[in-house]
Amino acid sequence: MTPELVSVPVAGGHLAVHRWPGDGPVVMAAHGITANGLAWQRVADHLAGRVTLLAPDLRGRAASRDLPGPFGLETHADDLVATLDHLGVDRAVLAGHSMGAFVATTTAVRHPARIRELVLVDGGFGLPLPPGTDTDALLAAVLGPAFTRLGMTFPDRAGYLEFWARHPAFAELLDGGSAASGPQLPPTVMGHLAHDLIGEPPHLRSSCVPEAVRVDGLAVLTESGAALRLLTVPAVLLWARRGLLNEDQGLYDEHCLADVPIRAELVAGSNHYSILLGEAGATAVAGAIGAAVSR
Repeated sequence: MTPELVSVPVAGGHLAVHRWPGDGPVVMAAHGITANGLAWQRVADHLAGRVTLLAPDLRGRAASRDLPGPFGLETHADDLVATLDHLGVDRAVLAGHSMGAFVATTTAVRHPARIRELVLVDGGFGLPLPPGTDTDALLAAVLGPAFTRLGMTFPDRAGYLEFWARHPAFAELLDGGSAASGPQLPPTVMGHLAHDLIGEPPHLRSSCVPEAVRVDGLAVLTESGAALRLLTVPAVLLWARRGLLNEDQGLYDEHCLADVPIRAELVAGSNHYSILLGEAGATAVAGAIGAAVSR
């Protein structure tokens, strides 16, 4: 199902929100730090109209890239609630992937009366940083490949998709393709990636505003789980064993999650990206959302 794009008035302009209509309750979904709302397409397919799914392009990304700062988790949280207000929704289940999970927990703490339940996907729980940590250096290390991509240009859409097809975390998303084309990313993933492109060939580039990525990234790094511990709504954390580059150590493991104050469930065989974009991951996320709206 192809979503419609809704324009929502927020501070400083309009937020672009992808809306997949359905017969059930409203679910809001927040994407990761350099992603966009179409990252939720495969989950929407699995939900199959059982809910109305709203997935904004967060401020500073894709069709919302022209919205000004300030950026940060609290601004994104207020944008999500402004979306609920504009569409006349009193309360919604809120899902979030990666940075979007931190946006989700912040929203639930700032606006608890508006959120029914949270579904956090490989994010939302920050680990305390050692005293004296250079957060700018840490951010550069964690988001180095992403920052590099923000400064790159691509000759055409195919070149951008080829760049992502070579990404180590996307390897398991590739299908067999044809003899002529070779392995291909699924159409849902290609649509999400293509939505990030702006400019004209041969100078296409990512839509993400570097300052938005920097500010939001620092906010995530310094959010040491405080919001999660202040939650007054039910929540579940789905987590991936492998990381952003498909490395064996992901963001979380059983040890660091031992004291998490919410239920945590491993999505077996997934990495930080495939837990949302892959078939098994999208199935698990849609299942958690379906369970949340049924309670």
